[in-house]
Amino acid sequence: MNVRRSAAVLAATAVIGAAGPAVAADPSPSPSVAIPTGLYGRTDPTYDGVWRQSLALLAQDTVGVRPASSAIAWLIGQQCANGAFAAFRADTAKACDAKLMVDTNSTAAAVQALAALGGHGPVTEKSVAWLKSVQNADGGWGYSPGGASDANSTSVVIGALTATGEKPQDVRKGGKSPYDALLKLALPCDSDSDGSGAFAYQPDKKGKLTANADATAAAVVAALGKGLAGTAPKAAGTGLTCKDAADPGQAARNGAAYLVEALAKDDHLTSALPGAEDQPDYGNTADAVVALATAGQGKAAVPAVRWLQANSVKWAQQSGPAAYAQLILAANASAQDPRDFGGQDLVKLLDATGPGPVSVPDADSTSPGDSGDSVAADDSSGNVAWIAGGVLLVVVVAVGYLLFVRGRKRQP
Repeated sequence: MNVRRSAAVLAATAVIGAAGPAVAADPSPSPSVAIPTGLYGRTDPTYDGVWRQSLALLAQDTVGVRPASSAIAWLIGQQCANGAFAAFRADTAKACDAKLMVDTNSTAAAVQALAALGGHGPVTEKSVAWLKSVQNADGGWGYSPGGASDANSTSVVIGALTATGEKPQDVRKGGKSPYDALLKLALPCDSDSDGSGAFAYQPDKKGKLTANADATAAAVVAALGKGLAGTAPKAAGTGLTCKDAADPGQAARNGAAYLVEALAKDDHLTSALPGAEDQPDYGNTADAVVALATAGQGKAAVPAVRWLQANSVKWAQQSGPAAYAQLILAANASAQDPRDFGGQDLVKLLDATGPGPVSVPDADSTSPGDSGDSVAADDSSGNVAWIAGGVLLVVVVAVGYLLFVRGRKRQP
Protein backbone atom coordinates (compact mmCIF):
# COMPACT_ATOMS: atom_id res chain seq x y z
CA MET A 1 0.00 0.00 0.00
CA ASN A 2 1.07 3.54 -0.62
CA VAL A 3 0.28 6.51 1.57
CA ARG A 4 0.95 9.85 -0.04
CA ARG A 5 1.79 12.65 2.33
CA SER A 6 2.45 16.03 0.76
CA ALA A 7 5.80 17.30 -0.37
CA ALA A 8 7.68 15.86 2.58
CA VAL A 9 7.81 12.48 0.91
CA LEU A 10 8.80 13.99 -2.42
CA ALA A 11 11.57 15.93 -0.75
CA ALA A 12 12.90 12.81 0.90
CA THR A 13 12.76 10.95 -2.39
CA ALA A 14 14.60 13.73 -4.18
CA VAL A 15 17.49 13.24 -1.78
CA ILE A 16 17.90 9.63 -2.81
CA GLY A 17 17.58 10.47 -6.48
CA ALA A 18 14.09 9.35 -7.43
CA ALA A 19 12.69 11.16 -10.43
CA GLY A 20 9.07 10.05 -10.31
CA PRO A 21 6.24 10.86 -7.90
CA ALA A 22 6.98 9.48 -4.48
CA VAL A 23 4.97 7.65 -1.87
CA ALA A 24 5.53 7.21 1.81
CA ALA A 25 6.38 3.94 3.42
CA ASP A 26 3.68 1.72 4.83
CA PRO A 27 2.18 3.00 8.08
CA SER A 28 3.81 1.59 11.17
CA PRO A 29 1.67 -1.19 12.70
CA SER A 30 3.10 -0.44 16.13
CA PRO A 31 3.16 3.31 16.84
CA SER A 32 6.18 4.57 18.72
CA VAL A 33 3.96 7.16 20.42
CA ALA A 34 0.60 6.90 22.11
CA ILE A 35 -2.29 7.67 19.78
CA PRO A 36 -3.87 10.89 21.09
CA THR A 37 -7.58 11.29 21.70
CA GLY A 38 -9.23 13.04 18.79
CA LEU A 39 -6.75 11.90 16.14
CA TYR A 40 -7.89 10.04 13.04
CA GLY A 41 -6.16 6.73 12.38
CA ARG A 42 -4.33 4.32 14.68
CA THR A 43 -0.92 4.30 12.99
CA ASP A 44 2.12 6.28 14.10
CA PRO A 45 1.35 10.00 13.56
CA THR A 46 4.96 11.14 13.85
CA TYR A 47 5.29 12.01 10.18
CA ASP A 48 1.73 12.68 9.07
CA GLY A 49 -0.50 13.43 12.07
CA VAL A 50 -1.50 16.98 11.13
CA TRP A 51 -1.65 16.20 7.42
CA ARG A 52 -4.02 13.24 7.73
CA GLN A 53 -6.12 15.02 10.35
CA SER A 54 -6.50 18.04 8.08
CA LEU A 55 -7.48 15.95 5.07
CA ALA A 56 -9.98 13.98 7.14
CA LEU A 57 -11.65 17.13 8.48
CA LEU A 58 -11.67 18.73 5.05
CA ALA A 59 -13.23 15.68 3.44
CA GLN A 60 -15.87 15.42 6.16
CA ASP A 61 -16.79 19.05 5.71
CA THR A 62 -17.10 18.50 1.96
CA VAL A 63 -19.84 15.90 2.51
CA GLY A 64 -21.60 17.77 5.31
CA VAL A 65 -20.29 15.80 8.28
CA ARG A 66 -19.79 17.82 11.48
CA PRO A 67 -16.66 16.35 13.09
CA ALA A 68 -16.24 15.78 16.79
CA SER A 69 -15.03 18.76 18.80
CA SER A 70 -12.15 16.62 20.08
CA ALA A 71 -10.90 16.13 16.49
CA ILE A 72 -10.89 19.86 15.85
CA ALA A 73 -9.36 20.61 19.23
CA TRP A 74 -6.55 18.14 18.58
CA LEU A 75 -5.64 19.88 15.34
CA ILE A 76 -5.76 23.36 16.85
CA GLY A 77 -3.67 22.15 19.77
CA GLN A 78 -0.87 21.21 17.39
CA GLN A 79 -0.25 24.83 16.44
CA CYS A 80 2.89 26.56 17.71
CA ALA A 81 2.76 30.03 19.25
CA ASN A 82 4.11 31.57 16.04
CA GLY A 83 1.32 30.02 13.96
CA ALA A 84 3.30 27.19 12.38
CA PHE A 85 2.44 23.49 12.53
CA ALA A 86 4.77 20.53 12.65
CA ALA A 87 3.83 17.13 11.28
CA PHE A 88 3.12 16.06 14.86
CA ARG A 89 3.73 17.30 18.40
CA ALA A 90 3.51 14.53 20.96
CA ASP A 91 3.74 16.94 23.89
CA THR A 92 1.72 20.07 23.23
CA ALA A 93 2.33 21.32 26.75
CA LYS A 94 5.92 21.91 25.72
CA ALA A 95 6.52 25.09 23.73
CA CYS A 96 7.81 24.72 20.19
CA ASP A 97 11.53 25.30 19.92
CA ALA A 98 14.20 25.39 17.23
CA LYS A 99 14.54 21.61 17.38
CA LEU A 100 10.94 21.08 16.28
CA MET A 101 10.67 20.77 12.50
CA VAL A 102 7.68 22.86 11.51
CA ASP A 103 6.70 22.83 7.85
CA THR A 104 4.61 24.69 5.29
CA ASN A 105 2.60 21.65 4.19
CA SER A 106 1.22 20.75 7.60
CA THR A 107 0.53 24.42 8.32
CA ALA A 108 -1.24 25.10 5.01
CA ALA A 109 -3.30 21.90 5.20
CA ALA A 110 -4.44 22.75 8.73
CA VAL A 111 -5.42 26.24 7.57
CA GLN A 112 -7.52 24.82 4.76
CA ALA A 113 -9.34 22.40 7.07
CA LEU A 114 -10.01 24.94 9.82
CA ALA A 115 -11.08 27.62 7.36
CA ALA A 116 -13.56 25.20 5.79
CA LEU A 117 -15.02 24.36 9.21
CA GLY A 118 -15.33 28.05 10.05
CA GLY A 119 -15.04 29.90 13.33
CA HIS A 120 -11.28 29.60 13.69
CA GLY A 121 -10.16 32.96 12.33
CA PRO A 122 -7.52 33.75 14.97
CA VAL A 123 -5.86 30.36 14.43
CA THR A 124 -5.79 30.53 10.64
CA GLU A 125 -4.74 34.20 10.58
CA LYS A 126 -1.73 33.41 12.74
CA SER A 127 -0.77 30.53 10.47
CA VAL A 128 -1.14 32.58 7.29
CA ALA A 129 1.05 35.29 8.82
CA TRP A 130 3.73 32.67 9.49
CA LEU A 131 3.45 31.31 5.94
CA LYS A 132 3.94 34.81 4.54
CA SER A 133 6.97 35.29 6.75
CA VAL A 134 8.73 32.26 5.23
CA GLN A 135 7.87 32.95 1.60
CA ASN A 136 10.89 32.65 -0.69
CA ALA A 137 12.23 35.42 -2.90
CA ASP A 138 10.92 33.62 -6.00
CA GLY A 139 7.38 33.82 -4.59
CA GLY A 140 7.08 30.18 -3.64
CA TRP A 141 7.59 27.92 -0.64
CA GLY A 142 9.65 24.87 0.17
CA TYR A 143 8.57 22.14 2.56
CA SER A 144 10.79 23.52 5.32
CA PRO A 145 11.17 27.25 5.98
CA GLY A 146 13.98 28.54 3.81
CA GLY A 147 14.05 25.44 1.63
CA ALA A 148 14.00 25.76 -2.15
CA SER A 149 10.53 26.31 -3.56
CA ASP A 150 8.73 23.26 -4.89
CA ALA A 151 5.45 22.87 -6.74
CA ASN A 152 3.66 20.85 -4.04
CA SER A 153 4.47 23.14 -1.13
CA THR A 154 3.71 26.28 -3.13
CA SER A 155 0.41 24.76 -4.23
CA VAL A 156 -0.82 23.79 -0.77
CA VAL A 157 0.05 27.27 0.52
CA ILE A 158 -1.89 28.86 -2.35
CA GLY A 159 -4.87 26.79 -1.22
CA ALA A 160 -4.48 28.09 2.33
CA LEU A 161 -4.29 31.69 1.14
CA THR A 162 -7.41 31.28 -0.98
CA ALA A 163 -9.29 29.54 1.85
CA THR A 164 -8.74 32.53 4.13
CA GLY A 165 -9.75 35.16 1.60
CA GLU A 166 -6.26 36.17 0.51
CA LYS A 167 -5.45 36.79 -3.16
CA PRO A 168 -2.37 34.68 -3.94
CA GLN A 169 -1.30 37.00 -6.74
CA ASP A 170 -0.99 39.79 -4.18
CA VAL A 171 1.10 37.83 -1.69
CA ARG A 172 4.57 38.79 -2.88
CA LYS A 173 8.17 38.52 -1.83
CA GLY A 174 10.78 40.38 -3.82
CA GLY A 175 8.06 41.36 -6.27
CA LYS A 176 7.26 37.70 -7.02
CA SER A 177 3.96 35.93 -6.35
CA PRO A 178 3.29 32.20 -5.78
CA TYR A 179 2.10 31.99 -9.38
CA ASP A 180 5.47 33.22 -10.60
CA ALA A 181 7.08 30.34 -8.71
CA LEU A 182 4.71 27.80 -10.28
CA LEU A 183 5.27 29.13 -13.80
CA LYS A 184 9.01 28.65 -13.34
CA LEU A 185 8.34 24.97 -12.64
CA ALA A 186 6.13 24.43 -15.70
CA LEU A 187 7.66 22.49 -18.59
CA PRO A 188 7.35 24.20 -22.00
CA CYS A 189 5.10 22.92 -24.75
CA ASP A 190 7.74 21.18 -26.82
CA SER A 191 6.67 18.21 -28.89
CA ASP A 192 10.15 16.75 -28.47
CA SER A 193 10.09 17.13 -24.72
CA ASP A 194 9.04 14.33 -22.39
CA GLY A 195 6.21 15.75 -20.31
CA SER A 196 5.23 18.84 -22.26
CA GLY A 197 3.02 21.11 -20.17
CA ALA A 198 3.60 19.22 -16.92
CA PHE A 199 5.03 20.67 -13.74
CA ALA A 200 8.26 19.60 -12.10
CA TYR A 201 8.58 19.18 -8.36
CA GLN A 202 11.85 21.15 -8.36
CA PRO A 203 14.63 21.73 -10.88
CA ASP A 204 17.50 19.27 -10.58
CA LYS A 205 21.03 20.40 -9.74
CA LYS A 206 21.58 21.45 -13.35
CA GLY A 207 18.32 23.37 -13.47
CA LYS A 208 16.54 20.80 -15.63
CA LEU A 209 12.80 20.30 -15.14
CA THR A 210 11.43 16.76 -15.07
CA ALA A 211 7.72 16.10 -15.37
CA ASN A 212 6.15 14.92 -12.14
CA ALA A 213 2.53 13.80 -12.10
CA ASP A 214 2.09 14.41 -8.39
CA ALA A 215 3.43 17.96 -8.64
CA THR A 216 1.33 18.53 -11.77
CA ALA A 217 -1.92 17.51 -10.10
CA ALA A 218 -1.22 19.83 -7.18
CA ALA A 219 -0.13 22.73 -9.38
CA VAL A 220 -3.13 22.52 -11.72
CA VAL A 221 -5.51 23.02 -8.81
CA ALA A 222 -3.39 25.79 -7.27
CA ALA A 223 -2.85 27.63 -10.55
CA LEU A 224 -6.64 27.88 -10.74
CA GLY A 225 -6.68 29.40 -7.25
CA LYS A 226 -8.18 26.40 -5.48
CA GLY A 227 -7.26 24.24 -2.50
CA LEU A 228 -6.94 20.53 -1.76
CA ALA A 229 -10.65 19.92 -2.30
CA GLY A 230 -10.58 21.53 -5.73
CA THR A 231 -13.92 22.38 -7.24
CA ALA A 232 -16.22 21.08 -9.91
CA PRO A 233 -16.95 23.93 -12.36
CA LYS A 234 -18.88 23.64 -15.59
CA ALA A 235 -17.19 21.52 -18.19
CA ALA A 236 -14.74 23.37 -20.38
CA GLY A 237 -16.10 24.06 -23.83
CA THR A 238 -12.94 23.08 -25.66
CA GLY A 239 -10.37 20.35 -25.48
CA LEU A 240 -6.92 20.72 -24.03
CA THR A 241 -4.04 21.93 -26.15
CA CYS A 242 -0.65 22.74 -24.72
CA LYS A 243 0.31 26.34 -25.39
CA ASP A 244 3.19 28.41 -24.07
CA ALA A 245 1.94 29.64 -20.70
CA ALA A 246 2.27 33.29 -19.78
CA ASP A 247 -0.40 33.05 -17.10
CA PRO A 248 -1.44 30.54 -14.41
CA GLY A 249 -4.68 29.62 -16.17
CA GLN A 250 -2.94 28.43 -19.32
CA ALA A 251 -0.31 26.65 -17.25
CA ALA A 252 -3.13 24.81 -15.48
CA ARG A 253 -4.67 23.76 -18.79
CA ASN A 254 -1.29 22.55 -19.99
CA GLY A 255 -0.87 20.53 -16.82
CA ALA A 256 -4.34 19.05 -17.24
CA ALA A 257 -3.48 18.02 -20.80
CA TYR A 258 -0.40 16.21 -19.47
CA LEU A 259 -2.49 14.39 -16.86
CA VAL A 260 -5.01 13.26 -19.47
CA GLU A 261 -2.17 11.79 -21.52
CA ALA A 262 -0.54 10.23 -18.47
CA LEU A 263 -3.80 8.52 -17.50
CA ALA A 264 -4.63 7.35 -21.01
CA LYS A 265 -2.60 4.13 -20.97
CA ASP A 266 -3.83 2.41 -17.80
CA ASP A 267 -6.45 4.84 -16.41
CA HIS A 268 -4.20 5.40 -13.39
CA LEU A 269 -0.83 6.89 -12.49
CA THR A 270 2.14 4.99 -11.20
CA SER A 271 4.86 5.59 -8.65
CA ALA A 272 8.44 4.46 -8.88
CA LEU A 273 10.93 3.94 -6.11
CA PRO A 274 14.60 3.13 -6.72
CA GLY A 275 15.11 -0.59 -7.22
CA ALA A 276 11.37 -1.34 -7.26
CA GLU A 277 8.89 -1.98 -10.02
CA ASP A 278 6.35 0.69 -10.86
CA GLN A 279 3.26 0.46 -8.68
CA PRO A 280 -0.20 2.00 -9.06
CA ASP A 281 -0.34 5.33 -7.27
CA TYR A 282 -3.86 5.47 -5.93
CA GLY A 283 -3.48 8.77 -4.11
CA ASN A 284 -1.91 10.52 -7.06
CA THR A 285 -4.64 9.18 -9.34
CA ALA A 286 -7.28 10.57 -6.96
CA ASP A 287 -5.50 13.92 -6.96
CA ALA A 288 -5.39 13.87 -10.76
CA VAL A 289 -9.17 13.39 -10.81
CA VAL A 290 -9.59 16.44 -8.58
CA ALA A 291 -7.24 18.42 -10.82
CA LEU A 292 -9.03 17.50 -14.04
CA ALA A 293 -12.44 18.24 -12.57
CA THR A 294 -11.21 21.61 -11.32
CA ALA A 295 -9.88 22.37 -14.80
CA GLY A 296 -13.30 21.65 -16.26
CA GLN A 297 -12.20 18.29 -17.70
CA GLY A 298 -14.37 16.00 -15.62
CA LYS A 299 -15.24 13.78 -18.59
CA ALA A 300 -11.57 13.09 -19.19
CA ALA A 301 -11.30 11.87 -15.59
CA VAL A 302 -14.14 9.33 -15.86
CA PRO A 303 -11.91 6.31 -16.70
CA ALA A 304 -9.66 7.11 -13.74
CA VAL A 305 -12.68 7.42 -11.45
CA ARG A 306 -13.90 4.01 -12.59
CA TRP A 307 -10.46 2.56 -12.01
CA LEU A 308 -10.39 3.94 -8.48
CA GLN A 309 -13.85 2.56 -7.80
CA ALA A 310 -12.71 -0.89 -8.90
CA ASN A 311 -9.22 -0.97 -7.39
CA SER A 312 -8.76 1.39 -4.45
CA VAL A 313 -10.64 -0.47 -1.71
CA LYS A 314 -7.74 -2.44 -0.25
CA TRP A 315 -5.37 0.53 -0.54
CA ALA A 316 -7.73 2.75 1.42
CA GLN A 317 -8.37 0.10 4.07
CA GLN A 318 -4.66 -0.34 4.66
CA SER A 319 -3.68 3.31 4.33
CA GLY A 320 -6.32 4.90 6.54
CA PRO A 321 -7.84 8.37 6.97
CA ALA A 322 -5.85 10.33 4.39
CA ALA A 323 -6.61 7.72 1.73
CA TYR A 324 -10.34 7.76 2.45
CA ALA A 325 -10.22 11.55 2.41
CA GLN A 326 -8.50 11.66 -0.97
CA LEU A 327 -11.08 9.32 -2.44
CA ILE A 328 -13.94 11.37 -0.99
CA LEU A 329 -12.50 14.55 -2.48
CA ALA A 330 -12.09 12.80 -5.84
CA ALA A 331 -15.64 11.46 -5.71
CA ASN A 332 -17.03 14.84 -4.77
CA ALA A 333 -15.09 16.69 -7.51
CA SER A 334 -16.21 14.18 -10.15
CA ALA A 335 -19.88 14.30 -9.04
CA GLN A 336 -19.81 10.71 -7.76
CA ASP A 337 -21.50 9.50 -4.59
CA PRO A 338 -18.84 9.01 -1.89
CA ARG A 339 -21.33 6.86 0.01
CA ASP A 340 -21.40 4.35 -2.83
CA PHE A 341 -17.95 4.50 -4.40
CA GLY A 342 -17.19 1.11 -5.84
CA GLY A 343 -19.70 -0.32 -3.38
CA GLN A 344 -17.99 1.36 -0.43
CA ASP A 345 -19.38 4.06 1.86
CA LEU A 346 -16.26 6.20 2.06
CA VAL A 347 -17.87 8.64 4.48
CA LYS A 348 -18.76 5.95 6.97
CA LEU A 349 -15.35 4.35 6.64
CA LEU A 350 -13.55 7.66 7.23
CA ASP A 351 -15.76 8.52 10.20
CA ALA A 352 -14.91 5.17 11.76
CA THR A 353 -11.20 6.01 11.87
CA GLY A 354 -11.65 8.85 14.36
CA PRO A 355 -13.92 10.13 17.11
CA GLY A 356 -17.61 9.91 16.36
CA PRO A 357 -18.84 13.00 14.50
CA VAL A 358 -21.36 15.40 15.99
CA SER A 359 -23.72 14.87 13.09
CA VAL A 360 -23.84 13.05 9.80
CA PRO A 361 -26.26 13.94 7.01
CA ASP A 362 -28.96 11.39 6.39
CA ALA A 363 -28.10 9.05 3.55
CA ASP A 364 -31.31 10.31 1.95
CA SER A 365 -29.79 13.75 1.49
CA THR A 366 -26.51 12.53 -0.01
CA SER A 367 -27.51 9.46 -2.02
CA PRO A 368 -30.12 10.26 -4.67
CA GLY A 369 -30.93 6.61 -5.31
CA ASP A 370 -31.35 5.80 -1.64
CA SER A 371 -33.17 9.04 -1.06
CA GLY A 372 -35.97 8.19 -3.44
CA ASP A 373 -36.50 4.73 -2.01
CA SER A 374 -36.29 5.90 1.58
CA VAL A 375 -38.59 8.86 1.15
CA ALA A 376 -41.07 6.75 -0.78
CA ALA A 377 -41.12 4.19 2.02
CA ASP A 378 -41.61 6.87 4.65
CA ASP A 379 -44.32 8.62 2.67
CA SER A 380 -46.12 5.38 1.84
CA SER A 381 -46.20 4.29 5.48
CA GLY A 382 -47.60 7.66 6.42
CA ASN A 383 -50.18 7.50 3.66
CA VAL A 384 -51.22 4.00 4.70
CA ALA A 385 -51.77 5.24 8.23
CA TRP A 386 -53.88 8.16 7.06
CA ILE A 387 -55.87 5.94 4.69
CA ALA A 388 -56.44 3.34 7.40
CA GLY A 389 -57.52 6.04 9.79
CA GLY A 390 -59.85 7.50 7.20
CA VAL A 391 -61.43 4.14 6.41
CA LEU A 392 -61.91 3.45 10.11
CA LEU A 393 -63.57 6.83 10.54
CA VAL A 394 -65.91 6.15 7.64
CA VAL A 395 -66.79 2.75 9.09
CA VAL A 396 -67.48 4.25 12.51
CA VAL A 397 -69.65 6.96 11.02
CA ALA A 398 -71.51 4.45 8.84
CA VAL A 399 -72.17 2.11 11.76
CA GLY A 400 -73.31 5.00 13.88
CA TYR A 401 -75.63 6.17 11.19
CA LEU A 402 -77.18 2.71 10.76
CA LEU A 403 -77.75 2.40 14.48
CA PHE A 404 -79.30 5.85 14.50
CA VAL A 405 -81.64 4.94 11.63
CA ARG A 406 -82.66 1.67 13.24
CA GLY A 407 -83.33 3.45 16.45
CA ARG A 408 -85.59 5.91 14.67
CA LYS A 409 -87.54 3.09 13.03
CA ARG A 410 -88.16 1.38 16.37
CA GLN A 411 -89.61 4.53 17.85
CA PRO A 412 -93.49 4.41 17.98
